[in-house]
Amino acid sequence: MAQLPEVNLWELGLWIIKKRERLRVTGSSMLPLLKPGDEVLVNPAAYRKHPPQAGDLVVAVHPRNPHQKIIKRITTISPQNTYFIQGDNPAESTDSRHFGAVPGDFIIGKVTCRFG
Repeated sequence: MAQLPEVNLWELGLWIIKKRERLRVTGSSMLPLLKPGDEVLVNPAAYRKHPPQAGDLVVAVHPRNPHQKIIKRITTISPQNTYFIQGDNPAESTDSRHFGAVPGDFIIGKVTCRFG
């Protein structure tokens, strides 16, 4: 399972100049990597030049609740460029197993680090 680095001075600087967004984890779907209360930094520009890759930890719009942001891992990319996203803790995750693959425009950005 991939690790998530702790925030460093570079990422902190990017957050200060508003090149990163800070989000708080609210559920258990990404355990053991992320637990409720953890905060992460997200790069909203990560996919402007290159598409998301399998294994990326991303923030996406929940397809059934457009006001909710979810953190999931891309597990599969279809030939139609839709993304199957899943939580690392399947027993606690509502993800593509429930709502299907999501289109690329639902992916908001890439999680870059844990904000400690």
